[in-house]
Order: sequence, then C-alpha cells, then structure tokens
Amino acid sequence: MGSLGAEIFDQVSAEVVNKLRKSLKASTVYTPGDEGYAASIVRWSDAFEKKAAIVVYVRSPEDVATTLKYCQDNKINFVVSGGKHSVGGTSSIEGGLVIDLAKMRDVTVNEADKTVDVGGGCVWKDVDEAAGKYDLAAVGGTINHTGVGGLTCGGGYGWLTGRYGLTIDNLVRAEVVLANGSIVEASDNNNQDLFWAIRGAGQCFGVITKFTFQCHEQKDPIWSGQMVFKADEHLDAVVNFANSLMAGKNPDAAMLMGITAPPFVRGPAIVVTAFYNGPKNAGEAIFEPLLRLGPIKNTCDERPYDTMNGIMNHAVEYGGRKISKGASFVLPLRPTFVRELVEELTFLHDEVPVTKRSILLFEFYNNVEVVKVPTSAMSFANRGWHQNALMGPNWSDPKDDEKCKRWLAHMSTQFRNELDRIGIENGNLAEMQTIGEYGNYDGTGVAPQEMFGPNYARLTELKAKFDPENMFNSSYDLTLPA
Repeated sequence: MGSLGAEIFDQVSAEVVNKLRKSLKASTVYTPGDEGYAASIVRWSDAFEKKAAIVVYVRSPEDVATTLKYCQDNKINFVVSGGKHSVGGTSSIEGGLVIDLAKMRDVTVNEADKTVDVGGGCVWKDVDEAAGKYDLAAVGGTINHTGVGGLTCGGGYGWLTGRYGLTIDNLVRAEVVLANGSIVEASDNNNQDLFWAIRGAGQCFGVITKFTFQCHEQKDPIWSGQMVFKADEHLDAVVNFANSLMAGKNPDAAMLMGITAPPFVRGPAIVVTAFYNGPKNAGEAIFEPLLRLGPIKNTCDERPYDTMNGIMNHAVEYGGRKISKGASFVLPLRPTFVRELVEELTFLHDEVPVTKRSILLFEFYNNVEVVKVPTSAMSFANRGWHQNALMGPNWSDPKDDEKCKRWLAHMSTQFRNELDRIGIENGNLAEMQTIGEYGNYDGTGVAPQEMFGPNYARLTELKAKFDPENMFNSSYDLTLPA
C-alpha cells in the first residue's frame, strides 16, 4: 500500500474524513485541530509521538473492518494502537491513520471455566483487577499500564511464567479482524494456522479485538516488593543470589534485577524486584540472603496479586524519550560481565547527563514451563533456558537521540559477545548463536528472519494467505524471502 506520508494533512479533505465518520457505527474520529487530538497521539515514549492525520477510536470489530476498507480505498497507511507502549514506535505514524483500540476495554470473567475475555484495548491493570475479584490471575507482564495486545502478540513473560508459562501459552482464542475485513476466531478449533501465527506475530496478521485467556486460582496473597542496594558494594552478592535462585528451580519465585541511578543513591544502584507466590514467611526465607545484606530501601511485604504489576510503574512512567533493546543471557550470569555493563551505563550518564533514569534489566524466571512447549508449536521462536535482558536509555532532548541509539547498539554487541565467549569456552558456540532476543523488547528493528528463526518460512506462507497486500507491516515485513 502506498503511503501518503506527511502530505496527508493537505490531501485528506474534510469531505473524505466526514465520509469515514458517517460510515462508522459508534467510533470517534480525530484530526489535527480537533479537541482531543493532542491527547490521542501521546505515547509512552515522547520519542515516538507522531502527528497522525487521522485517529480512529474504534469501539467494535465491525468499525475496525470499515476503517481497514477505508484505508485500502484511499491508499492510507495505518498502524494499530492499544496500550501505546511500543518500544520502537510501531503504534504511531506520521501522516497516516491510527486504529486506536483504547475504547475497547471490556473485561468479562467466566467463572465456570476460569477464563477471561479481554477487549483488544485493555491494559493489564484491567485484567488483573477484574480477575482478582474472583480470586483468579492471568499470566501478564510486569507493568500494568502495558497493553494486553502488544505483550500477548510478542509472547508475554511475567511473574506467573514459572508456574504457567508464557501469556501466549495461556491464550485460549482470539477475535481477529483480517485485512479483507472478515471477523474470525483463531483457536485450536478454528483457523488453527492463524492461531499459530498470532502467538508471536499477531500484529502482522490483523487487528485482534478480543483475547480469551485461561486464568488460574490466586486466592492467597503474594510476597513481593523492591530492595535497593549500592552497586559498588553488593553487585557480586546480588548476582550470585539470582543464580542460586534459578538453580533452585522454584516455579513460584522470580526476580528482576535493574541497574539504574535513583536520586537517593550516589552512583549506580541495583533495584531487585522480588516475587514469591506464597506467604510472607516463605518468601522472606527464600530471599533471606538479600535481606541480610541490609538494603538501602525495602518495600517487600504481603500484598494481593492484582497489585503486583503496579509496583514498578513509578520507574517506567509516561514521558521522556525512551527506546529499548532486548538481549539474552545464560546462567550462571557472571558478576564481572554485569560490572562491565555498569561501567557502560556510567559512560552513558557522563555522555548524556540527563540519562540517569536509564536502566539495565535482567529477568530471572524459571523457564521449565516455557521450554515444555516446542518452538514449532506457535510462531514465537525464542524459547529456551536462557533469560531476557533489556537495555533502556531514557533521555529528554532530541539532539541526544543518536548518542543513545549508538549506546544501545554497543550494549547489544556486548551481550552477543558474552554469549559467543561462553559458547567458545564450553564448545557449544553454534548453540549459543541460535539464541535470539525477546521481541517485545526490540525497539531497533531486528530482521524478521532473525526474530522468528525456524518459524519464519511458515510465517511468510501464512502472511500470503491472510494479508497478501502486506497491510499489517509496521512491526515486521513478513514478505521478505526466508
């Protein structure tokens, strides 16, 4: 589809826009100058706030289908927006049209089979709170203002992954509006090939207007919170504890290790977000080696599960220029390697002084349930015993964009070099080189062949079937040869 680009501001007449408005049953259309337009283009990262020509707040799958036809007829490029958290700007567009699902936030809990129906525009807070009223929980992410759609389409790691696997492993069915305007169900019983594709690459095949997830009983409170340590004093101890936690293979225990520079600590600090799905005494026993270190700050306590995904929100608020890059690491994680990365983060702070809110994040989840599912079972291709890392520079001035992106590329190389080093040392370099990265953290445009690996060839075949004109192309171009 050809793009009208920025010229669309001049080329789309009021008459054409009004025609769209009249064709929609219950949706709202904004164009520049309308009250509400400015708020409609706000994104989690200021770096990806773009001036769309048209924003359509759709309220039904039928209106999604109508909007898709409008884009085809008028040769207008479009993107789909849900939680507006895209780390690479794929939910915003300059001069095109945004199909915004933010008004489709209904959540229905089905007590009989412990499933939850979730509107395509929901954020995880909507799901957590609705399920929590019935003593249930869904496998979601770790930040509750993240969109359900984006996280699910890319896989979905979260606090319950150790017990129940990925978000996509708990997806029962989805309602999808295809490029041709048809509204279909994708599940194990209907459109199985589409169901295979959307679990990992859903954003490339249609607009998902409803998700149905399998929930799990969550009657009792959890033990969780954050502990802050000075990196120059306790880095080795924290990394070694994380390694031992994973060696124990407890499916109910997990942690994130973030390295950043909070204002109340001089120099880099380690922020551990601890999680144990059980009572306080058991959680404190498991994390006792960290508690014994005497953290500068400790918020760990019992709390309802439905509040868990909100305890890190303060660190990833809307505003500021942000981009991220994913990486992978294998256990045991070397403290020396982490220390080298801390030095690189300090370099960024010196090079771009307003980057103190930047973060290096290491995830520690028990992946036993993740690896039980074959890589070929769905399009998500990065299953394994390795863990995810995220590099997230945070700055304020557009003039520093390129500096931060160069730093991100350099850090990515550092992670890849560490995998290669381990592979050479252990004699399994070929295996290390097959480890990819978590797509939901990729803000730099990894090639789809690399992202989907052994599943890419099948994805291209299904792309030709469900989206032959490549309308859904903002994330990955699945028409490229394998």
